[in-house]
Amino acid sequence: MSTHANGGAPEPPPAPGAVSGALPGPVSGAVEYAVVVPTIGRPCLDACLRALAACSGPPPVEVVVVDDRPEPDGALRLPPDGVPGTRVLATGGRGPAAARNAGWRAVGAPWVVFLDDDVQVLPDWADRLAADLAKAGDSTGGVQGRLTVPLPEDRRPTDWERGTAGLERAAWATADMAYRATVLKETGGFDERFPRAFREDADLALRAMDAGWSLRRGERVTRHPVRPADRWVSVRAQRGNADDALMGRLHGAHWWARAQAPRGRLPGHLAVTALACAAVLGVAAGRPRAAAAAGALWACATAEFAWKRIAPGPRTRDEVTTMIATSAVIPPLAVWHRVAGGVRHRAPAPWGGAS
Repeated sequence: MSTHANGGAPEPPPAPGAVSGALPGPVSGAVEYAVVVPTIGRPCLDACLRALAACSGPPPVEVVVVDDRPEPDGALRLPPDGVPGTRVLATGGRGPAAARNAGWRAVGAPWVVFLDDDVQVLPDWADRLAADLAKAGDSTGGVQGRLTVPLPEDRRPTDWERGTAGLERAAWATADMAYRATVLKETGGFDERFPRAFREDADLALRAMDAGWSLRRGERVTRHPVRPADRWVSVRAQRGNADDALMGRLHGAHWWARAQAPRGRLPGHLAVTALACAAVLGVAAGRPRAAAAAGALWACATAEFAWKRIAPGPRTRDEVTTMIATSAVIPPLAVWHRVAGGVRHRAPAPWGGAS
């Protein structure tokens, strides 16, 4: 394990928009921790902070909500029955990685717990967190919470709901992840070149392990409801392929296995996109038979992709229509974002740690 981390955290700066009152003092014998919640002001923040205030067990010594709204229309509204003394920092829309960095740099506790604003800790969360941190050995740099995603009981889940449920198996997700402050200072925290809430947590985990720290799963449980989304959410999610390109540049071709991340369908998307391009080129070159053959293969491959998404779902008219439409455009968009990410991140420098 590297031993060059600076000692002590910076003094918390004045915080605009802080909630009045003081945080309760730490429980004797408990490991002190701070909570950082980045947000863009979604309504779910209210339930997140209320659940944190209502859970039993050792309370956080600090709670920082990082307001990352690009164009705030007034002060961030916090629930009156949230944790007393909660502070608000503003980062102006720089992304979740930068928001989390601003949060952990503003606290002084030896452990920092990151929660997303769309989760709700369970009533015994603080007690279980205390046990998780107490069990952490000197070489343990981070302890992950266990996420549970409630799904409909009266029907099959949609493609979006199943995707959210995949968080239950995700490794090192910062929806509920505790890190030693020493690890964050040593690694430089989250790489702000990841602009979305995607892969920035896996990147930090790999850098922490590369520095000699171990990460483990704890026993605390946090609820992660499925947030509302429109039918094109899976199309917008393809922007994450650019982040995968950055991960490959930083951590090598086998980063998927190390980060315990699913491989995805990019090879298949490449093949389907190639068929579509071959069909278009066949038409342009005046070779109708070749174009028809490539087009038929493209249609079959697209239908197979759509069916894989339709079959386990509710199969309503709206869901089927959405899956057909999005399955046609996802492959070329995935390829485009991956190529664009590879070009943009041709030779990225390592994210800097503490000097």
